Amino acid sequence: MSETKSRRLPIAQINLVVMTAIVFYLYFGIAFNAGGIIPRSDSDWSGFLAAIVPTASAMLVYLGWFVVQVALERFLPARIVQGTALPDGSTLSYRINGLRALLLSLFVVVAGYAAGWLDLARVYYDFGALLSVMTIFSFALSLFIWWWGKTRPGGPAKVSGNFVRDYFYGTALNPRTPPVTGLDWKFFCECRPGLIFWIVLDFGFAAAQYETYGEVSLAMWAVIALQTGYVFNNFWNESWLLTTIDIKQERFGWMLVFGDLVLVPMTYCLQAFWLVDHFRDPSPLYIGAVLLLGIAGFVVFIDSNLQKARFRRDPESCRIWGQPARYMETQRGSPLLLSGYWGMARHVNYLGDWVIALAFGLCAGFGSIIPYFYPLWFALLLITREQRDARWCAKKYGADWDRYKGQVPSRIIPGIY
Repeated sequence: MSETKSRRLPIAQINLVVMTAIVFYLYFGIAFNAGGIIPRSDSDWSGFLAAIVPTASAMLVYLGWFVVQVALERFLPARIVQGTALPDGSTLSYRINGLRALLLSLFVVVAGYAAGWLDLARVYYDFGALLSVMTIFSFALSLFIWWWGKTRPGGPAKVSGNFVRDYFYGTALNPRTPPVTGLDWKFFCECRPGLIFWIVLDFGFAAAQYETYGEVSLAMWAVIALQTGYVFNNFWNESWLLTTIDIKQERFGWMLVFGDLVLVPMTYCLQAFWLVDHFRDPSPLYIGAVLLLGIAGFVVFIDSNLQKARFRRDPESCRIWGQPARYMETQRGSPLLLSGYWGMARHVNYLGDWVIALAFGLCAGFGSIIPYFYPLWFALLLITREQRDARWCAKKYGADWDRYKGQVPSRIIPGIY
C-alpha cells in the first residue's frame, strides 16, 4: 500500500465512527440533555440508551418506506434524461419522476393521518429506534455496494484494495441493479428515501405537537413550509443533480450512503423536533422576518441556478437581467459565465442555499444550538465543496481558470469570501 493510502486509511476509520456518533449525540442532546451539547448533571443517559434500541416496528416502517420509494422510482411515469459524460466518456439514462414520488408520498401520509389509520406522531416517539434501524440499514447497504463494485467486470479505477477505505469511499461510480437499465443506487439515494422522509418526519413532529397541545405553532408551520419548499424545489429541478460532481465523479460508498439515508433526514429535521415542545409562542413579526430571509435565499439559489442553466443551453442568445450574457471563452471550449449572479461570486448559488439553511435554524429560536447544526454543518460542507470544485476547475481549465478568478475574485460571498 502506498504512503498516501496509508495516511488516508485512518481518516476513513475515524469518519465512520465520528459521523455516526455525531448523529446519535445530536439526538441525545436535543431529546435527553435539554437541548445542550455539553452533558448536564440531569442528562437522561438511561432514557437515551433505551430509546435507541432498534425495534421490530421501526424496522418494518423503514424497510417498508424504502421498498415503497424504490417501487415509485421504478413504476411511476418518468421522463428519461441522459446524464452528462462520465470519466470514461459514456453516458447513462435516468428516470426523472421524483416530484411525483414526493407528492404521492405526502398525499398518502397526510390522508392516512387525517383518516385515522396512520399514527404519524409515532415517528417522534420512536425517533431513536428509527435512527438505529436506519444506521444499520446504511451500513448493510454500503456493504452490498462495496461487494457489487468489487465483483463487476473490469472493476473501478481508484479502488485501493483496502476494505475500510473502499467501504467508506465506494468501489463503484454508478452501481445499478440490474446493470445499465436497473435502479441507480447513487441517484436514487441522493434524493428519494432521505429527502422525502425528512418532510414526513416534519409532518410527524407537527402531529405530535398537535396531539400534545391541541395546536401547531406558527414556528412549526414556518419551518415545515420552508423545508417542504426546499425539497419540492429539489425534485422540481431533479435533473440538475445529474450535473453535480457527486453524480459525475464520486464513487458511491458509505460516506454518501450514510449521508443520504441517515445524516440528512435525521439531522436536518431537528428544528421541527425541537419545536414540538419549545418556542411555541413566537412573535409573528419574528417569524415573518425569518420567512422573508428564507425567501431571499430561495430567490438567489433558484435564480442563479436558472441563469447558469439558460447559459449552458445557448450562450450566444442568453440574456441575463435584460442584457446579453457576458462570458469568457476557454481553450477547453466551454465558456465561463461572467454575468448576473455569476459575476458576483464563483458559487453565489451556495450563498443562497446557506441562507435558506440559516432560516431553518432561526425558525427554532435560540433555546438550543442543536437546531443550528444544519446551517453550521452545511457551511462547512459548502466551503469544502467549493474548494473541491475549484481544484477540479483549475485542472480542467488551466490558465483560463486563473484569468476567470481575476474577473470573479469572490468564491461564495461577494466581496467577503
